[in-house]
Parts: sequence; C-alpha cells; structure tokens
Amino acid sequence: MKKLIVSLKTSTEVLDQFKTSLKQARKGKIDSSHYEISFDSKKDFDKFVRNISILTLIQNIKPQSIYELAKLSDIDVSNLNKIILFFEEIGAIEVEKKKIKGRETKIPKVPYKQIQFDLEAA
Repeated sequence: MKKLIVSLKTSTEVLDQFKTSLKQARKGKIDSSHYEISFDSKKDFDKFVRNISILTLIQNIKPQSIYELAKLSDIDVSNLNKIILFFEEIGAIEVEKKKIKGRETKIPKVPYKQIQFDLEAA
C-alpha cells in the first residue's frame, strides 16, 4: 500500500533527511512504498491541510476532469485549478491529460491509498 507522509519540518531537518535518503538510494535501499512531503513553511502546510478534502474527493470519486471535480466540490474552476497546481507541484497528485471528444481534459489522480501526518518536529 503506497502512502503519503506529510510533515512540517525546518529547512535544516529537510536537508538532513534528504542527505540520509540520498545515501540510502546510492546503496540501493529505497523504500518506494511511501512518498514524503516536508513543509518548511507553515503557510504551505496550512494550505495543504485546508484543501485536503479535495484529495479525498479525488481519491474516492475519481472525477474524469477538473471541471467535474469543481462541480462536485462546489469550488470555482479557476480557484480549483490553483489548488490542483499546488498539489501537483508538491507531488500529492498526478494530473493525466487525455483527449475526450476532441478536447484535452486534465484528470486528477491521487496515487496514494493512505495519507499520514508526521508532526513530531512541529
């Protein structure tokens, strides 16, 4: 089961963790069962938490477009696009582009079965 781990850490802690992960990767000891997002900004962490319901909707309903997700979540499409872009940039979702009836459609997908918060450092 692939899981997403979300944490709030200082930039020093994130850098130290990156160094450790890089050493493990060089030794071939990579744990691909999880992906971690470490925020060093409380503002970005709060933005993630404030919009986590969108991840839940994507995961449970599996909308076939961002427009469909906007209708289901009752959020303006332009605001939702900004949230989707934020989630895509940090690796919380993947956006698949598909042609449907001659139009390019963006399909948001959450590749994780579980989201876990690690607030040990917070």
